[in-house]
Formats: sequence, structure tokens, C-alpha cells
Amino acid sequence: MPTERFAERNVYSRSAALQPAQIRVDSCLFVVSFLRMREFLEFVIRQLVEFPDDMVLTEIPGGKMTVFKLQLRQTDIGRVIGRNGQTIHAIRALLNSSASRHNQRATLEIVE
Repeated sequence: MPTERFAERNVYSRSAALQPAQIRVDSCLFVVSFLRMREFLEFVIRQLVEFPDDMVLTEIPGGKMTVFKLQLRQTDIGRVIGRNGQTIHAIRALLNSSASRHNQRATLEIVE
């Protein structure tokens, strides 16, 4: 019985931690989620590349579409793309999932 209570508390604390902060800026609740998504993208990509200081991630908002452009060294592009494009595909899937929760669209482009 004590383990069931612990499991319930654990589930509650997880769900509370996953709730996005809702700050109203120009009637847009998705602003905070995109800030978090940018931080997430920067964190993941910095862990993948050999020269994280040379990485430049720019965000171009536009209506319901936000474009993240990523500039890397030529040697780091292969690390982000991954074998058969699996890594970049997974990163883009997470980005799209986060954006669709707020009725938005987002893409990640690699600029050489």
C-alpha cells in the first residue's frame, strides 16, 4: 500500500513539472514554449557537435510558422544529421510535436 501512494505522488509531481508556464505576451501563450524549445535545441545540438561555440541558432517567427536556422562547421553537420538522417529526423519530430501542441508549425533548417 505505501508503494501505491508513492507512485501516485510521483505521477502528480511529474505532471506538474511538465505543465508549460503560461505567460501572456501579446495574447500569445506559445511564446514561452518556443523559448523553451530554442533552449532545448541549443542544448541537444551543443551536446552533439565537436565545436559548440561555433554553433549559431537563429529563430525566424512568422505567423503560425517558426523557422529555426542552424549554422555549424562543415565537420559538425554530419554529426547533427546522423546516419541516414535519423538524428535530424528525431530532432525535427520533437520540434514539430512541441509546436503542434500550440497550433503552430516549426521547422529546423541546416544552413551551410
